[in-house]
Amino acid sequence: MAGDEKTGTGWRGSREGWLEAAYGALVREGIDAVKVMALAEELRLSRTSFYWFFENRDDLLAALADMWEARTTAPLVAATREYAETETEAMLNVIACFLRPETFDAKLEFAMRGWGLKDPAILARVTAADGQRLEALARMLERWGHRPADADVRARTVYLVQIGYISMQVEETLEMRLSRIPTYVEIYTGRAPEPREIARFRGRFGPGAGPA
Repeated sequence: MAGDEKTGTGWRGSREGWLEAAYGALVREGIDAVKVMALAEELRLSRTSFYWFFENRDDLLAALADMWEARTTAPLVAATREYAETETEAMLNVIACFLRPETFDAKLEFAMRGWGLKDPAILARVTAADGQRLEALARMLERWGHRPADADVRARTVYLVQIGYISMQVEETLEMRLSRIPTYVEIYTGRAPEPREIARFRGRFGPGAGPA
């Protein structure tokens, strides 16, 4: 028999494989498309093999929600705590997190918000994540000297702009987005970033995103 009984791979697939298939269905078609039989057909596995890894569909959906938090909230909160020599560099750390799919999965974020419109429990979880993210942004700004009320409004400006990009599914080239970053940083912090900070920021996105 192919596969490894201990790792759960081979003829019954793997937990990660089932979860990634569910992720794909969610971001492409929404939560109603995440069905065990449909995933089994996509993976060319038997429906019963699903139950080696998940108790039921609800268990899979819970794992999807955990994946969302790990791919969005956790890295964003971490970005607000990254080392920075200046406030503008700290804000650039946050913006870089939002711009990189490996640190903020915008497709999954959009899908989760759609799911929340159908499921009160998921909506509550999204609302809680919004609060956690806003608090992390506000605390970062307070550490750089902003009064709590000022930090709160600036944090909301940062966050609601980004969620607006996601909710409106804005199509924008990376270069266009990067060209606007210095102005965003100045609006968000009240300070313009130094050219060297922008150069380092652009360097995170590869040679083609270097100084214009």
